[in-house]
Amino acid sequence: MKTVTGLFDNYDDAAEAVGELEATGIPHSDISIVSNNSDGWYDGSRSEAAEDAGAGAGIGAVVGGAGGLLTGLGIMAIPGVGPVVAAGWLAATATGIVAGAVAGGAVGGLVGSLTESGVPEGDAHVYAEGVRRGGTLVSAKVDDDLVADAEQILGQSRSVDLAERRSSYEADGWTGFDADAGEYVPDEVNRESARAIRRS
Repeated sequence: MKTVTGLFDNYDDAAEAVGELEATGIPHSDISIVSNNSDGWYDGSRSEAAEDAGAGAGIGAVVGGAGGLLTGLGIMAIPGVGPVVAAGWLAATATGIVAGAVAGGAVGGLVGSLTESGVPEGDAHVYAEGVRRGGTLVSAKVDDDLVADAEQILGQSRSVDLAERRSSYEADGWTGFDADAGEYVPDEVNRESARAIRRS
């Protein structure tokens, strides 16, 4: 089994990729999505997990529903990234949820969860920074016979070219994801989104 990951500048493209992964035969229990929610685009009234987060729990349950992964979206906070809308195994490990209960805080955050699943550390830093700056991450644990299909889906033209994004971040002085750097506020996320569109 291999972990295949893609970063998207907007949620809709990422959600479409999730649907394509599920249509390929990858179980939704093996797919994760993590999307920045600092601007509150996901209103939180759609799930019990969101209500828990809104009530101050800060972390919601993120189990994919019977209708597919996207029916199980919940609002939570990932250290260093901030508020996200997420579902799946990656979100659960990044926030420290184990078997539906909070396990004493994050287990290495998003970077640690990605590297533990086999993503190279340098790439994990770019993925985490991409979500921090407003992007959406899709990651799937894929059986060997479906790796090529998953790589094609997550490497499509709508996804971010990871090498280009790393170069762009580094040109601005970025050296790696820093969980202590603080969350992006909505204005910063909007500014970053506009830059991503200009780079395309």
